[in-house]
Amino acid sequence: MLATTLVLSAACSPGTGGGDGKSFEFWSFTAINQKASVDAYRAKHPEVEIKLTEVGTSVETAQALTTALAGGKVPDLVLIQGDDLPKFLEQPQNFVDLRTLGADAIKGDYLDWVMSQSTARSGEIVGIPTDVGGMAVAYRTDLFAAAGLPTDRDQVGALWPTWEAFIETGKRYTQASGKAFVDNAATSVFSQAVNQGAQKYYADGGELIYASNPEVRSAFDLGIKAATAGITAKQPSFSSGWSAGMAQGQFAVLAAPSWMLNAIRSNAPDTAGKWDIAKVPGEWGNWGGSYLAIPKGAKNPQAAWNYIKEMQSPQGQLEHFVRSGALPSTPSVYKDDKMAFAKDPFFSDAPTGTIYTDSLLGLKPFRIGPDTSAINQELGNVIANVEQGGGDPATAWADALRNTKTAIGK
Repeated sequence: MLATTLVLSAACSPGTGGGDGKSFEFWSFTAINQKASVDAYRAKHPEVEIKLTEVGTSVETAQALTTALAGGKVPDLVLIQGDDLPKFLEQPQNFVDLRTLGADAIKGDYLDWVMSQSTARSGEIVGIPTDVGGMAVAYRTDLFAAAGLPTDRDQVGALWPTWEAFIETGKRYTQASGKAFVDNAATSVFSQAVNQGAQKYYADGGELIYASNPEVRSAFDLGIKAATAGITAKQPSFSSGWSAGMAQGQFAVLAAPSWMLNAIRSNAPDTAGKWDIAKVPGEWGNWGGSYLAIPKGAKNPQAAWNYIKEMQSPQGQLEHFVRSGALPSTPSVYKDDKMAFAKDPFFSDAPTGTIYTDSLLGLKPFRIGPDTSAINQELGNVIANVEQGGGDPATAWADALRNTKTAIGK
């Protein structure tokens, strides 16, 4: 991970990855250690110079890309979080159609529902998927033991077959330990539960249904219930307090899609062997996953494509899983011994390959639309406000709908 996080504006001068046809500029977001993949590529291709900039959060990276596209100065390669991709997909002319570089020949390597999310209505392929998230819960075995809770991952998963049971387990832990159970309600409860529905904010035909979908309301209510149960550390995900709290054991549990594992390692390296991974309430679901795209106007599109083709091949994604725990979007490797028998010593030798691929088995993909990310943010913000004591639980849903309508204009 780069030491400095930059939030870019139109005043920056991206697109300076070098004019040799091999080197390129790459924008990523923070907390996922994209530098490890860049270093792996550089080791194989020492002649290639990659200028990696970790822009900020996934939302900040998408905002910076929007600004850069408007200003005409773009990177050669950009990582876009899945929920942010649909708004860019509405203007595919802003990106290189990856079919022109060979995407048609490899699109069958990826999960159909993941690949479809980066294909425009007119057929252009805007992005190649880097990973999916799956779902699981990471928990501290030492803190569970001290609170009198089981530590075996199967027994822990049995504590919370539902989100209601998860919250009740949190009360039991907090009462026994006097400490917070989970990092926060918006991310570790609401964001998981809302991603387990048959539909989310959009109907299959593309109509907005965030205000009327009972599955969204149910997930929101679970977030409010967790926020007011006295079980959260009130630490927003990826904040400095969240990072410090993780390292200090201020909370025992957090939502852990596969890409979160590297964030735990990075933020709490001294806790190796004290974590384990259990099934998520509801047992299945997906949160997250990202895409690599090449903006139109990139100076070195072929160099960026070479990186995509190698690093996001089935073998490349398998190597990334071994290196960081990120769940491949290439199902052909799911039965590979490196996945099927993978055990992560940082997480008490949890069988990560099996846990995360199993979490996708019941998945029924829902429509992701151009305002999915913004709606997520507004609903989560209201839950966080209630959690911090500034919001009224009784009016939270009405507040969330009002704020969302203001944010997206519909």
